[in-house]
Amino acid sequence: MENKKIIEVKEELEQSLNDIKNIQELNDLKVKFLGKKGLITELNSEIKNIPNEEKKEFGMKVNELRNTFNNFYEEKRKSFEEKILNEKLEKESIDITLPATKVVSGAPNILEKLVEEVEEIFISMGYDVVDGPEIELDKYNFEMLNIPKGHPARDAQDTFYIEGEEILLRSQTSPVQVRTMLEGKGEKPIRMICPGKTYRRDDDDATHSHQFMQIEGLVVDKNISMSDLKGTMDVLFKKLFGEDTETRFHPSYYQFTEPSVEVDITCHKCHGKGCNICKNNGWITVVGAGIVHPNVLRMSGYDPKEWTGFAFGFGADRLAMEKYDIHDLRAIYSTDLRETSTFDRKESE
Repeated sequence: MENKKIIEVKEELEQSLNDIKNIQELNDLKVKFLGKKGLITELNSEIKNIPNEEKKEFGMKVNELRNTFNNFYEEKRKSFEEKILNEKLEKESIDITLPATKVVSGAPNILEKLVEEVEEIFISMGYDVVDGPEIELDKYNFEMLNIPKGHPARDAQDTFYIEGEEILLRSQTSPVQVRTMLEGKGEKPIRMICPGKTYRRDDDDATHSHQFMQIEGLVVDKNISMSDLKGTMDVLFKKLFGEDTETRFHPSYYQFTEPSVEVDITCHKCHGKGCNICKNNGWITVVGAGIVHPNVLRMSGYDPKEWTGFAFGFGADRLAMEKYDIHDLRAIYSTDLRETSTFDRKESE
């Protein structure tokens, strides 16, 4: 025969289950029946008062009652949670026709893109891209470039010396040219460019920096002439600034080339007509170049009676400023998205 207390709890449970309207009432009901002092929990404490022969049946009935409640509870809980979720989705529906929030992103560094573009142009002409140390020996940075100790050109470089007068931060990428010629041992033709950072004692302002990117090139072979240099410069600047770009040479002086020239190109903005960029001249000087000095060839192991060559060099930062109409050198190294986000637009123009 079923225990009277079990019958009472069962009847109360059945009555309570019919009155549940929300998840809060469901949780309250769980506390009422299965809490520390819940009605079903208290039935377990009654088992000590039950005769031994009835304890098994009593325990089974209590467990059956607990399972009944738990099954109902889980079913109702899922039902209430699903209802709450559906109501929330209806109230918080998303209008997918609205424009998305624009996420501001950075632009690729304009200087790196220019260097890569120059590298691709020269690689297409059969050049190697060569690297070298930024901490350099005086021997390679000056002496083997026909700039002996005491030469006034050393003062013009305003070099960063690290240890005495022998170890320094390279003031140009020309030492890479010397190292490449030494590796050639006076026997191999050379066609290379060497992009890299260089360092000079300049003030940081809109057009100068103590650290800047330079790209230099060197060709050493038999019967190389100034016309080969002119043709190379024509290809480079037509690729960079457009097929209507013209180049011209005018005499200059550098210690490591003889004869030496400066390379001008027609202004990319006014196309030679004259504007504020070219100071109404129609031309912009962009490169220093010339035929490799015989002393430089000789010191690097090449016989100047058999071998000739040309060399050139330019600041990648300055060229980027010309190509993309940037007026402040420091903007190239800026991380301010308000400045760098304009680079993509300038490139596409």
